[in-house]
Amino acid sequence: QVQLVESGGGLVQPGGSLRLSCAASERIFFANVMAWYRQAPGKQRELVAAISSGRRSNYADSVKGRFTISGDYAKTTVVLQMNSLKPEDTAVYYCNVGLVGREYWGPGTQVTVSS
Repeated sequence: QVQLVESGGGLVQPGGSLRLSCAASERIFFANVMAWYRQAPGKQRELVAAISSGRRSNYADSVKGRFTISGDYAKTTVVLQMNSLKPEDTAVYYCNVGLVGREYWGPGTQVTVSS
């Protein structure tokens, strides 16, 4: 069974940086998109950034210019570099790998931005 594992979360002060990584236990063939989502307490899960198998990237307006997504479809790994972090970025961040008719999710990693 394929599993996704996130790492790199933690506590950081406003203006700081974190690098989140996600790795699959084995390569996921035919993946169409790899992405990062986040969910803050009391709010719905939202897309943060995604990268397609064609290497096209999309970002939420709230993180454009601050976050960068990168991925390696051969390894099924995806990284989210987060800079200039704000308190409103605080959330559990989830890795996602999508195929036609199927999705894989990581268990989530906590990111807390606070002074």
